[in-house]
Amino acid sequence: MNFLIYKSFEMFIRIIDFIILIRVLLSWIPINRDNTIVRIVYGVSEPFLQPIRNLLNKSPLGSGMMLDFSPIILLLLLQMIQMILYSVLF
Repeated sequence: MNFLIYKSFEMFIRIIDFIILIRVLLSWIPINRDNTIVRIVYGVSEPFLQPIRNLLNKSPLGSGMMLDFSPIILLLLLQMIQMILYSVLF
């Protein structure tokens, strides 16, 4: 049962990782934001990234940053959560 919970969460993390990677790549490409795929990727990833952006903007470093570090922080947080879950379940 623990293995199934862990594998399910791991699959969820891999999907979110993939969506974040696609979003980062789309931000580098000049593409219309009204595209269906772009809207889906942004719609799925924004609920995960917005709370991190809000925390970064409240920090002393975040008010004038020109780069968005929220995808990197989200990926690191997901990896930490995965390691913690693994250590708790096994």
